[in-house]
Amino acid sequence: MIHIHFLTPPDGRLLGFAISGHAGWGEEGADIVCAAVSSAAYLVMNTITDVLAVTPLSLRVEEGELFFRIELRDEPSCRMLFAGLKLHLGQLEEQYPEYVEVSYMEI
Repeated sequence: MIHIHFLTPPDGRLLGFAISGHAGWGEEGADIVCAAVSSAAYLVMNTITDVLAVTPLSLRVEEGELFFRIELRDEPSCRMLFAGLKLHLGQLEEQYPEYVEVSYMEI
């Protein structure tokens, strides 16, 4: 299962995400659930870092793990991207509930 934790301060704004695990929907390299989650996460990360030129507070990419967090001051410019990611991953969770779990982690 893929576990997605959106990182939020007490006021509920989104400052990043932590993604870990593997869906197990299909064989490695052909798992559409893993591909959908990874593609969405990389689109948001790359847009924030390379298009908006925001330097992340933390970025870690390892096999089966992705961690991305921005500074609170950068939240306004990243808000819509995180909202879109939240919507997309929430819909994947609804479609594949045994493979994707979305939750929130207060930071």
